[in-house]
This record gives sequence, C-alpha cells and structure tokens, in this order.
Amino acid sequence: MKNILRSLFYFFLIAFSLQSCDDKDDVDKETYNAATALEIKDFIWRGLNEAYLWQADVPNLADNRFASQEDFNSFLKGYSEPEDLFEDLLNKPESKYPNDAIDRFSWIVEDYTVLEQELSGITKNSGIDFKLSYIGDGSDNLAGYVRYIIPNSDASKKDIKRGDLFTKVNGTQLTVSNYEKLLLKSNSYTLSLAVINNNTLVLTGKSVKLTKTTLEENPILINKIISSGSHKIGYLMYNGFYNEYDNALNQAFAELKSGGVTDLVLDLRYNGGGVVHSSTLLASMITGQFKGQVFSQRQYNPKQMALMDDEDLESLKERFTDKTNSGTALNSLNLNTVYIITTDNTASASELVINGLKPYVNVVQIGGTTVGKNVGSNTIYDSPSLLSKAQINPAHKYAMQPLTFKITNKDNFGDYTGGLAPTFALEEKVSTYGILGDPSEPLLNLAISKITGSTAKRIQADKGLNLPYFTDSKSMRRFGKEMYIENNTK
Repeated sequence: MKNILRSLFYFFLIAFSLQSCDDKDDVDKETYNAATALEIKDFIWRGLNEAYLWQADVPNLADNRFASQEDFNSFLKGYSEPEDLFEDLLNKPESKYPNDAIDRFSWIVEDYTVLEQELSGITKNSGIDFKLSYIGDGSDNLAGYVRYIIPNSDASKKDIKRGDLFTKVNGTQLTVSNYEKLLLKSNSYTLSLAVINNNTLVLTGKSVKLTKTTLEENPILINKIISSGSHKIGYLMYNGFYNEYDNALNQAFAELKSGGVTDLVLDLRYNGGGVVHSSTLLASMITGQFKGQVFSQRQYNPKQMALMDDEDLESLKERFTDKTNSGTALNSLNLNTVYIITTDNTASASELVINGLKPYVNVVQIGGTTVGKNVGSNTIYDSPSLLSKAQINPAHKYAMQPLTFKITNKDNFGDYTGGLAPTFALEEKVSTYGILGDPSEPLLNLAISKITGSTAKRIQADKGLNLPYFTDSKSMRRFGKEMYIENNTK
C-alpha cells in the first residue's frame, strides 16, 4: 500500500487534457476468454479501490464490500463488459446524473498505447478545431464552425478557415445522433460549407475534403507583440499544456521578454488542459518573483491521505520555480497583472493557472466562464504498482484514467466546479469572429482596451441566427479536458 502511495507522488508530471483517436485496438475484446475478462474486471476494481478520489463514497468500492473471493468474483461476472463495471463504480448518483454528476471526467481505454500517444499530443486529426451547435429550428440538426486550423495539418493546405460553417458531412446532414460517426469514426470526410443568409443557414455549393493524419499539435498557436501607445503588449495563444513543449514555451517567453513587453494577454479560450507542472512553469514565466512559494496543492482520497508522512504531504505541493525540468533558466516577465482570455472551453490546467495566480497577482479574466474542472487523474495500469508498466499483465492492454485528486491554490481554494467567472464578460460568437491575434478581434480588443484605458471596438450586430452550443472537437474526445498524473511508465 505504501509503495503504491509513493509511486503516486514520485513518478509523475501532472497534466490535464488531450485528444483521442480512432485507431483500432491491437487487442480485440472478442478474443478475450472468460478468465482474461475476469482479470480485466479485477484490475478495474483494484485500481479504483486504491486510487479513486471518491472511493469512500461508492459502496461497491468499500474495502469490506465482499465477504469472500467467490462473492467478489460473482460481482465482477455480473457485468458483461469491463466498461460497464467501470461506469457503475464511478461516483455518479442517479439523483444528480447526468448534468450534475459528481464525476464527469473519468474514463477507460482498451489500449494504453493509444492513451499514451494522445496524452503526448499525438492524434489522428484533419486539422480543424471546431464547435457544433444546434441550428435552432427545433430539430436535432447541427451546424459546425471552424475555430482555428492546426498548422502543418491537412486542413492547413485546404481552402478552409476560421469562421467557416458546415452543415453536411459526406452529403449527410449533421445531427445529434450521427455527428460522432461522421466526424470521429472516419479517416477522411467532405464538409459542405454554408453561410448565414436571412437568419438561415444556406449551403454555398462549396465542399472541402479533409483527411486525418498522425499529427502532433504545437500548443503555441500565436506569439507576438502588439504596440499600443506606450504599451508593448505580449499576446500568447496557448492551446494545450504538453510537457514536450515546455522548452518551446520558455523560448516564446524569451521572445516576449527581449521585445520589452509591458503587459501580457494570455489566450486560453480553447485550452482544455495539460500537464500541471507545465501550468506551474507558465505561471512562473508570467511572474518570476515568487520562487519557492506554493502555486497549487493536491488532495487525494482519505484512504491515501491517511498513509502520508511529512515528505508525502510536501510532495503534494507545486511551487513556483525559476528553471525547467532540464535546468534551463526560465524567461520570466515579473508581471503583477496578467490578462487571460477564457471561454466555456477553458478547463483544467488553464483554470489552475488562473486560480493559482490569484493569491499573488491581479488576474483580469476576459470572455466567458470556464468549465469548472478542479479534479485530476493518473493512468492506472494492470501491474503490481498500478502506476507503471513494470510487470504489466500481458493478457490485455486496458488502462484507466480515473479522477484521483482535487487541486487547490495556496489558500486552499478550489471550489470552482461552476467555472471561473470573467472579470469582463464577452461571449465569443461565430457571427462576430475576428482573426485570432489581430488587435480588432473582439476578445483581444477588449483586453487591449482594459490595458490601455481606450474604448473597446464596437462589435457589429449579431446576424440574428441563434446557434446554441452542443459540443466541440476537443470535448468529443476523451482527452479534451483531461487532468491527469503522467506516471513513470517504464
């Protein structure tokens, strides 16, 4: 038990988010014999019993739940699929499910190889990041619109851009029941583009064929300096906290620092999360004057917390730093105020940056209320330690990503499940999209006006068609708003 605990705190980098892919699993579930199926279910129960954040609140995960091994095996055999057992063991009380379910983010996969790739930012992706919305005609029909194009993707080579709308995929109208099949389960698809005309979506006759490729997205989409009066405003659009890009992020701050920036606008509007330590590094680059002070703190389930000694408790704290993991000095800006753009797609590590910085500096939040994800997970393998692949069970490749901790700032505040509300609210709408990084783009323009004291640009009137949010390309994938502990998997 103690060994498992120590693995939990010494073999990690904490992270939030990433995207999924549809590669067929190396191991087909249908080939499992009954014995292997029982092993998988046993692994699921053991992992959740040990590490699940709400283990004490799920009766079927209690240490004394089963009178005998036979009783335990009978319980496991009562579930036809491992996924059914996993879902039934999560803290999702019927009185609160689905909209107010306590656990909205735990998941399980059949192939940990795919999971590991995606947690590193590697996906099969056409290159469009998009939102889906109800058309608003009372039907289940959906329309999509492009938020941004991933560089070096197939979409970046095609005639499609931010703000483009589409209603059909492969000639079929998008609906609530078919959007996953059309957009996620195919390696290529053709989008039929549309425009808003007299409050109605009308097909233009133009179509764009997109093909998914194995893609590693650089989360630093835009890094530039905007001069406005006496201000040199750094603008950084950062779309995911991946530790593979920590050095690139530090280099981006080197460019801002050498450019003499006086202010910073950090655009996290589409950032669903990433590595917690990466968020600590980002916060340390924004500031620089708080080295060694607590940025965030983690809280695990009572079963794990009861096992901790002083060294363990200290390891739960992330502290501001002046170096990367490789020992490179951080290019910190030493700011006392930061302007952060958010929307209802800003989650996990992005929210942690806001919450972790608030006790130290003035955080001016521009845009919309965030998701409200203050909990995180780690990858659980079917191995003796549960947290590494050493001596992993070779009979299957299942792994879990259950929620295992809650995270707070230095003042122990972490109760933001309803999201973090903006200081200055402005909803991002496709009808008033601007060019990302352009000073006239509505959210960036509002941030600049608050920095300089100027009047924000008047936003043009809405074109009238209401497009209520349904989902988006990041949320459609299990990794989109993830918060996890990246174990030492050796």
